[in-house]
Amino acid sequence: MHSSHNGALPDGPDRVADLAIVIVSTNEARWLQACLSTVFEHAGTATLDVVVVENECTDGTRELVESSFPQARVVSSVNRGFGYGNNRGLEQTTARYSLLLNPDTEIVDGTFGELVDLLDARPEVGMAGVRQITADGTLWPTIRRFPSVSRAFGEALFSERWPVHPSWAGERVLDLDAYEREGECDWPVGSFMLARREALLSAGLLDERFFIYCEEPDLCLRIKRAGWQVRHLPQMTIVHHVAKAGVRPRNMAQYAYAYKQYAHKYFSPARRRLFLAAVCLRQLLRAATAGVDRSNAAARRDSAVLALRTLTGRAEPPFGAPPATALEPSLGERAARSGAPATDSSRP
Repeated sequence: MHSSHNGALPDGPDRVADLAIVIVSTNEARWLQACLSTVFEHAGTATLDVVVVENECTDGTRELVESSFPQARVVSSVNRGFGYGNNRGLEQTTARYSLLLNPDTEIVDGTFGELVDLLDARPEVGMAGVRQITADGTLWPTIRRFPSVSRAFGEALFSERWPVHPSWAGERVLDLDAYEREGECDWPVGSFMLARREALLSAGLLDERFFIYCEEPDLCLRIKRAGWQVRHLPQMTIVHHVAKAGVRPRNMAQYAYAYKQYAHKYFSPARRRLFLAAVCLRQLLRAATAGVDRSNAAARRDSAVLALRTLTGRAEPPFGAPPATALEPSLGERAARSGAPATDSSRP
């Protein structure tokens, strides 16, 4: 199904979009005007089903979307993290492809119609990322390698400052030429993750036990294990207003805790101990050297200390203990268990 009218879905019982775009807003209304405007401007020939998940917002997210973008839908959710919010949005869609998109992004080059056509011609691809730049036009390294013991130690020892960047020493791919060509990768960052519906059905949705961070390598590892490829597609470029909030100790501690969760999910006990030793070493060295970079020195030191306390069990996970299961029962399942009718909070 294709449309040239800003991606709008036609009316009718058989309306199935080419691409569902799920955007989770946790009081991110200030970014949504530019984000949604560029999404619809770059629809190309693809039909879109845009779902904005408002995570207990108090900043007028729902009102902005409903008044300025009536072709989008709004779904209300409790704030239980990145994966939880995106899953609630994905449950509302039936499109052939699904894009998880950050609200602090803008599409600047390429169209979704082109991406859909590319993926239609590559049936082996289950997940894709695109080229991303920061607000000042700097390329942001979004092609990543899976976490490993050697990469954790390399990053602890500041491998990104080494004159060479071997693949075993860090997760981020720093060869800038790699971002100008199409190629396979381990995982793209979560600000733009484009997935084939069949890949999500075979690998599963996001693991909601990760409140934030590490849900991307987790999902992509499961997609690869299900037989799909993950690729970087340079045919689209987006702006991502990355690091807009500065250094936040709570977020940095959650980042470290997510790596602990990932290690417990995928590594043997011996590898897990080595990996977590490397993660702790990284935080120790960051705490010791925080004063070298005078900008945000106190926040950087506080972040490292809180991360260490969290990793060693001396502090609770910053956003609370994770749920017991990777996926909350769906709306229909919850209704069936309670005997209540299944309803949702999205607009018709």
